[in-house]
Amino acid sequence: MRRDRGRIGLGAVMVVGMALASVGEASAQYERGPGAALHVNFVVADAVGELGYAVDKGYGLELGAGLPIGADGHLRLRGDLGFSVYGLEHIDYCAYGCRVSSTLTTANSIVYGALGPEVVLGTGPIQPYVHGSAGISWFVTSSSVDDHDGFGPYLETTNYSDTVFSWRVGGGLRFAMGRRVALDLGVTHHDHGLTRYLTQGDIVDNPDGTVTMFPNQSEADLLSFKVGLAIRLR
Repeated sequence: MRRDRGRIGLGAVMVVGMALASVGEASAQYERGPGAALHVNFVVADAVGELGYAVDKGYGLELGAGLPIGADGHLRLRGDLGFSVYGLEHIDYCAYGCRVSSTLTTANSIVYGALGPEVVLGTGPIQPYVHGSAGISWFVTSSSVDDHDGFGPYLETTNYSDTVFSWRVGGGLRFAMGRRVALDLGVTHHDHGLTRYLTQGDIVDNPDGTVTMFPNQSEADLLSFKVGLAIRLR
């Protein structure tokens, strides 16, 4: 056990050492000063407060851009557009003795866009930053049918949706990995206020072919954790 712990500790030290060496090497190449950048992030969304009792974690993607509005590049105008799926339900159907099969997939998602200022607290190879923004979030539940022919879903409908105003505040660190690319690690709090939404199991198919929905209404705050790349433009 001690030998295993020693190996794990040595491995961790090596990983940290390689990361610091990479940052140190990148610092000689990284361009300082103002510059526009694109951001591509993988996002894990953790529901907090009342929403946390109704849904599990969500996963998605976020695209963004930052444009310097100050001479030194510390103040930027930041825009983000992303989505997170917090619930998936699959129901398999078959017909004609199961010679024809299909899958009904219902997805509970949040699609959002926001715009606001970002303050970068450094312009070197390691850049801490904070940001705040306002925007719109769309809580939507949709269903689609896939007949497994390799071309994806061929029928899709929106079952339920609610659009709300949102506030976002967050921060993070960017680590230079080269002249124009940085590793971006961050966290953002999403304040949605009172929102109506569906979760898994809130759509019931009745024997007569009708559908009954049981929407929830509560505060819908999120903490989103992201890891991605910031790509500096010329």
